[in-house]
Order: sequence, then C-alpha cells, then structure tokens
Amino acid sequence: METLNNFLLEVPRMASDDYVGFTFFVGCMAMMAASAFFFLSMSSFDKKWRTSILVSGLITFIAAVHYYYMRGYWADVSESPTFFRYVDWILTVPLMCVEFYLILKAAGATKKHMWTLIVASTAMLVFGYWGEAVDPGRAQIWGAISGAAYFYVVYLIFFGELKNLATSAGGETLRAHNILAKFVLIGWAIYPLGYMIGTADGQWYSFLADAVGQSGRDVVYNVGDAINKIGFGLVVYGWAVAGSKES
Repeated sequence: METLNNFLLEVPRMASDDYVGFTFFVGCMAMMAASAFFFLSMSSFDKKWRTSILVSGLITFIAAVHYYYMRGYWADVSESPTFFRYVDWILTVPLMCVEFYLILKAAGATKKHMWTLIVASTAMLVFGYWGEAVDPGRAQIWGAISGAAYFYVVYLIFFGELKNLATSAGGETLRAHNILAKFVLIGWAIYPLGYMIGTADGQWYSFLADAVGQSGRDVVYNVGDAINKIGFGLVVYGWAVAGSKES
C-alpha cells in the first residue's frame, strides 16, 4: 500500500482545464486498453496469425508507455515532448509497416519489401525530427524531404509490388491491405498538420499556430496516434478473425 501511495504521489497532477494534458491521459489509457485486448486475444488464434496480433499489441503498448511519460513531461513543464514523441514513432511506425509484410507474406511478400518500408518510414521520421527539433529555421526543406519519404511509402502500398501481391491474394487480405493503405494515406496525413503548427514561427503558414496555439500541435498528434495505431491493430485483428474462419 505504501508503494502504491508513493507512486500516486509521484504522478504529476493535471489541471482540470488542461485539455492538452487530457488528450495525453486519454491516449495513454486507450493504448493500454488496446494492448490488453490484442495480447489477451492472441491465444484464440492459430500460430500463423499470432505474430500479426503480437505486433499490433506491441505498437499500442510502446505508445502507451511513451504517452505515460509524455503526459508527465507536459504536466511538469507545459512544453511539447517532441523528443519522446519521436522516440515513440521511430519504434512504432516501422512496426506498422511490418504489418503490411505480415499480411502479404503468404501472398509472396519478402523481407526486401519489409525493409524497404522500414527504411522509408524511418527516413520520414528522422528528417521530420530534424526539421521540427534541430533545424526549425529550415523546416520547409526538411519537411519536404520527410514528405518525399512518406509519399514513397504511399506509392509502394498503393501502386507498387505490395499492391500487386494484395490484389493477387484477393479476399480478406486485399481488403485489409486496402484499409491499412488508407490509414497511411489519410490517417498519417494528420501529422504534417502538427508539424506545420510546431514549425510555424516565421513561416508562411504561421496562421495555423495563430489559430490553435502551439499546444494545438500535441492535440493533433495525440488524436492522430490514437486513430492510426489502434485502428491499424483493429484492422489486423479483423483480418486474422476472417482468416481463421476461412481456415
């Protein structure tokens, strides 16, 4: 009991009107709940589906841990936890790309496809971090390079070999691939808005930060993370359920 009391006392207090901190808190709880769901559901699937469900649980679990720390950082200093956020993304976003490989592995996807997606998504994040945290004076240049890596990922899953493999597989595999691809195209498009808000100082798009304030960046990022990471996992879960019924 004493240990629990000490833990609760160490948790940073959040003001009742802190809507940004609230999104960190809700994000943490949502990711934890999703992780528990994915991990506990693994035993109900055959072995060939479990890796995909495991990766879905790892994505949300890693995010939940980081959201716990990001909420504390925000409560302590009221600044955007940019470093912790990118550490989260550098771990979880490549894992989201791995899901494409796992879904299409039976259709002929190779580790080369997987590593191409991982490298492209990692480059997207590294250049994004450089523009947002290291060299914001040239945020547009770094953002453009990051965006090029992002659109390369979009190309691979919408028009490249991965799309061809999904089409040849058909059925639930094609359906799951198409939904995940839409998450990348639409859901991931939320993040450039947060990037622009965070790097708006002195830029032509400064009206974004003027409209929502710098704290609006974290709200955009938090909402985007919850939608994309949990949504990704639920799509994979649905694919595994459908595949198990067909087996």
